[in-house]
This record gives sequence, C-alpha cells and structure tokens, in this order.
Amino acid sequence: MARIFSISYDATLLRTRELLLEQMGHSVLSAEGFAQAFKLCNQGRGFDLMILGHSIPHEDKREIIRHCDQTCRCPVLALTRVNEQAVPEAARSVDPGDTRAFLAAVRELLGKDV
Repeated sequence: MARIFSISYDATLLRTRELLLEQMGHSVLSAEGFAQAFKLCNQGRGFDLMILGHSIPHEDKREIIRHCDQTCRCPVLALTRVNEQAVPEAARSVDPGDTRAFLAAVRELLGKDV
C-alpha cells in the first residue's frame, strides 16, 4: 500500500481525491492549504507520492515542492489547469479533468503497471 500526501486549497476536491485514491488501496494523508502542508511535511513522515491539487496557485506549488523536498523526498504529481504551465519541479503534471491520465500518472510514479 502506497502512502500518498495530497494537498489542495479546495476541501471538496481534496476529499474526492482522497476517496478515489483510497479506493485504489492507497493510504492518503490530506492537507488543506499551505500552512497545513508545511506542518505535515515538517513532521518528516515518509510518503511514496505527493499530489498538488489544481486549486493551488502555480507559485505556491513551486514553494511547497521546494519546502517539502527536504523532508518528504518523493515524486510530485502536480495537477494543472488546461492553460496553466507545467510545474518544472514536479515529476509529472496532468490535467485534473482527465481521470484516466491522473490514475495512469499515479500508477507510473508509484512504479506500478498502468
């Protein structure tokens, strides 16, 4: 079972993503917002994947990755809006509206067959 750290600024989307990932058999720790994400990252928990929701502004995504990279040390999947640029610090960026691409990226980054 993979441990996934999911971060979003939208509580409803965060919970929806959490339920989807748990149905796939993953353990999910969710953080709503910048401050909660930093607090949980600073606790040094081990994660297999970090997911940044599309509700997080681009610069905040980059800051979260820079901060958490020192403690979480896991691949990052950044969900980006259709016209938003990819986050260069992330391992992958996908459109949150494309569920198949999202699930494929999760499997790929966790090292599982698609």
